[in-house]
Amino acid sequence: MTLAPTLLLDRDGVINHDRPDYIRSIEQFRFLPGVLEALARLEQAKVAVVIITNQACVGKGLISPAELQAIHDHLRQRVAEAGGRIHAIFHCPHTNEDHCPCRKPKPGLILAAQRELGFPFASTWMVGDAVRDVTAALAAGCRPAIVRTGKGAATAAELPEVTSFATLTGFVDHFLENLSPS
Repeated sequence: MTLAPTLLLDRDGVINHDRPDYIRSIEQFRFLPGVLEALARLEQAKVAVVIITNQACVGKGLISPAELQAIHDHLRQRVAEAGGRIHAIFHCPHTNEDHCPCRKPKPGLILAAQRELGFPFASTWMVGDAVRDVTAALAAGCRPAIVRTGKGAATAAELPEVTSFATLTGFVDHFLENLSPS
């Protein structure tokens, strides 16, 4: 299957409010302002939205794989109710100590998503709020962007050469304005 155009998004700090002690339940999962509407606009424009997220809370035993799946099912349901769609979610359940190839800043999750979905690296954006998102995007050959929500303000200050936007809505505005008609 080939999805184009495709947009890769980090989860915590980009789509939803982040927490220093991890999102461990549906009750703790809160969308950032404007995100549901932005995701609906992407669906209307026929853009495939793929989430690329580290979830070490699973590897640390703070939540089970089933609990993470319930959070992701809730995310997908809320996005669908708002008129959007999450085409796929790729997550790394490992901790830093596991030294796995899928945990950002390594590009393994992006590479796995590309193998499964077939999007072109060079024209695909990876939007995140952390240095590890930018590093993974560049290692995979994708275009990085930072949103200044979550950890993004500090990341944008640290990486001023990377395009940044105040929010995901701001990025989506820019992305859709520059989307080539197919």
